[in-house]
Amino acid sequence: MCATSQPLAASAGLAVLRRGGNAVDAAIAAAAALPVVQPGSNDIGGDMFAIVWDGSRPHGLNASGRSPAALTREAVLAAGAAEPSEALGGAQARVGPHGAVPAHGWAAVTVPGAPAGWRDLHERFGALPFADLFADAISYAEHGYQVSPVVARGWAQSVNRHATLAGAEFAEWGRVWTVDGRAPREGEHWRNPGAARTLRLIADSRVEAFYHGEIAEALAAFAARTGGYLTSDDLARHTSTWVDPIPVSYHGHEVWELPPNGQGLAALLALGILDGVDTSGADADERRHTQIEAMKLGFADAHAYVADPDRIDVPTAALLDPAYLAARRRAIGPRAADPKPGDPARGGTVYLCTADADGMMVSLIQSNYMGFGSFVALPGYGFGLQNRGAGFSLDPEHPNVLAPDKRPFHTIIPGFLTRGGDPVGPFGVMGGHMQPQGHLQVIAATVDDGLDPQAALDTPRWQWHTGRQVAVEEALVAGDDGAALLAGLRARGHEVSVVGTGAPQFGFGQAIWRLPGGGYVAGSEPRADGQAAAY
Repeated sequence: MCATSQPLAASAGLAVLRRGGNAVDAAIAAAAALPVVQPGSNDIGGDMFAIVWDGSRPHGLNASGRSPAALTREAVLAAGAAEPSEALGGAQARVGPHGAVPAHGWAAVTVPGAPAGWRDLHERFGALPFADLFADAISYAEHGYQVSPVVARGWAQSVNRHATLAGAEFAEWGRVWTVDGRAPREGEHWRNPGAARTLRLIADSRVEAFYHGEIAEALAAFAARTGGYLTSDDLARHTSTWVDPIPVSYHGHEVWELPPNGQGLAALLALGILDGVDTSGADADERRHTQIEAMKLGFADAHAYVADPDRIDVPTAALLDPAYLAARRRAIGPRAADPKPGDPARGGTVYLCTADADGMMVSLIQSNYMGFGSFVALPGYGFGLQNRGAGFSLDPEHPNVLAPDKRPFHTIIPGFLTRGGDPVGPFGVMGGHMQPQGHLQVIAATVDDGLDPQAALDTPRWQWHTGRQVAVEEALVAGDDGAALLAGLRARGHEVSVVGTGAPQFGFGQAIWRLPGGGYVAGSEPRADGQAAAY
């Protein structure tokens, strides 16, 4: 099986499985295709994280990049480029009073980690030749494809955003991703020959061209011409990191996430808090209220403590200690609150998943960050650069403060579910601040409500933003029962707004569950263009 948020990428993964590839080969093929067929959600110049179930246990890969050596907090502040704290919405708790790293332009660009991540996954687990995995991605880029509906809508919004930016580093983006100054329309044929060139270089050199060869030299020269911080040394120093995924118990299951610098810890904290709560006989508003409050507690701690563990001692084990989770659980009251971080010492992304006949499963997520990322694109190579540097804080007292050669707070998180140590399967929900919240809701729908992957993904969602602000999909509060839920949440002090069902803010997800008797069942996000493909 291969489930992605764009059917052509799912097709690329399935084609590799049919040729005898394994789940990792399929994941790489789909991941290479997604920057071409779903631009604006990810790109070759983005980052990637993955969890691989090898048939007996999970392995984690952190393929996120670090800040350039010349990118410092002082440089951003001296340039007068800092944005106000509210620029990052729900992430403002980690920004502090000094503002945020600007979302667009070179100050937000960190070293892209996705290409190295593809190679590192393949070196450890791949079966087919590496170059063979890029055939469909290169074909889509070179010969073109018809733009899908959800992609087209997001693309148009990004063109409007790009029109407000001025500077030499932004010019190439408009040449590559617009047609006569507009976004490609739904169903319109679109191609990106520059991306085909880049993907060939990556495939034929096993990624060396990106970090040590032609592409690296071009990136460094372009940055030098246009005021960027990225250098060839920054690219040459890049490495991925193999990590041990971390679990938390939830109602007889184990939910696995990657350790910081990602925000998967927020999902684990919320689920660990909820593991000790029995809401089986609760009213709908009490159940949702408890979930929202647990999620807020999870975010409060994640925004306070998550940073690059190579530079800061992140108290991950202490945060997930049962006694600490119990203390946080007791902080949930009958009304909406504005929680502060606890003291553990004292107490515009794409997601895909694959599975093969031998039981190997992959949970993989990659992203630019905010839509098309920094809007900085390398001339002649058809790809743009992420703006993950916007995830840093400029508060000098914060563990996630911007510094050279440091990984920022990351929003993208792959998930995996087991039961008693036996694999259930990979899952994920893309969407920045929504991701841990989507993980919580998909797991609750699966474990507590007994829903299959498609039904769990179809379930209407809520999203906590900041303070006591909660958005809910219209379908969640439809009918008499929905009206009672809405009234109950508001009576508990939640400031609830109702948003049309299917809005992108509620995230796009995929999931594959392994069936007890053999085989798999999968689901693909109804809010996106995606598909779960199998044979």
